[in-house]
This record gives sequence, structure tokens and C-alpha cells, in this order.
Amino acid sequence: MENKLNGIPVNIDSLDDVTQEQFQAFAKLMAYYRCAMMEIETKLNVLNVEYSLRFERNPISSIKTRLKTPMSIREKLVRRGYDVTVENIEAVLNDVAGVRVICSFPKDVETIAKALLKQDDVQLLERKDYILSPKENGYRSLHLIVAVPIYLAHEKRIMRVEIQLRTIAMDFWASLEHQLRYKKDVDFTDEMAKELKFCAELSAELDRRMDTLRDQVQQ
Repeated sequence: MENKLNGIPVNIDSLDDVTQEQFQAFAKLMAYYRCAMMEIETKLNVLNVEYSLRFERNPISSIKTRLKTPMSIREKLVRRGYDVTVENIEAVLNDVAGVRVICSFPKDVETIAKALLKQDDVQLLERKDYILSPKENGYRSLHLIVAVPIYLAHEKRIMRVEIQLRTIAMDFWASLEHQLRYKKDVDFTDEMAKELKFCAELSAELDRRMDTLRDQVQQ
């Protein structure tokens, strides 16, 4: 039996005999997460408009949103040793709703992050700065877990959203790294990993040079 959850086909038969009541509870929770993503996306778009008026340029190049698939949610809960329930999804997982913010320059990443977190209805729960401290493979990005309220007809709910802020160069590297590293039927060698990390360092140098150029233009 197949249903559609927010436009995403969901194969109920593969979810261990999920009841209609359980599916409806799951669908409702996913709708809440989608609303939370919309709240964050709206806030970011407003900031982008404000900065374009003040500085005659847009610090945000693009915004992407994504909702974890049912299979991905299930696999993560099982991997962590939790039962697959709606309650555990909301209690345990921080990245069901994700917003990726692609900024023009490295300094824009921190500018947008600070402006967003200043808003009194956005609560920072966790911050991981992989720009100051890149991952071993060269990955760079600023990760924020935030709690944001959504206002329904008869209640207010606090939902968690993962926000990733990165530059165009960081996003370019991360997208291609994922394609190369996880290509099926290919053994990813240590030499390949070293070359990817070197490309990450080139990407970081490009960001630094572009930031310097931006400062010179503004001055």
C-alpha cells in the first residue's frame, strides 16, 4: 500500500505494518517540521532583503530545505537503539527538518547566523563550527540546531531545525565530495581521500581571497 506524505511516496508495507493511526500521527509530525522549515526560511529571506537594502548586495545566494525520508528516520532511530515511534522521532532526532543556507562570502556566514540567533523566538540548542575546525576529510560548514515556534490554529509548538550555513565554494566541494566518495561499486582509496582534502584546502584559500577582495571593494 502506498500513500503520499507531503508529496513523497511512502511504502507503508516496508514500515513493519504501520497502522493508519500511526501513519496519520507521523504525517502530522512531518507537517509540523515542514512548517518549522518555512518559519526559518522566511526569517532568512527577510534578513537577505534587509542586507540587500543596507549594503546593496545579497549575502545569501540560495536556501535549500529538506525533510528526512521515513526510511532515513527509521534507520537512524534503529542505529541509535530506539524504537521507531513518533515520540522518539521528536525527542531524539535533531535533523528531521534541515535548512541549508548558501552564502556568498565566509563573513556572510557568521553575519547571517548572528542575525538569526538574535531573534527572540529562535533558541540555539547546539552549534558545531566546521569552518573554524574542519572535519578530517576537509568538510567545512557551520551547523546550528535551533528550536523555533510554529503557530497552529489552537496551539503553539516548538520544533527543532538543523541549519547548515556555508559558502558557495564550501557547498560546491561538499556536493562533489559526496558524489565521488559514495559512488557505488568503487573502492575509495586513501590517495583519493588525500586529493579531496587538498581540493578542500584550495576551496578554503579561494574563500579567504574572495573575502579579502570583498573588503577591498567595500573600503
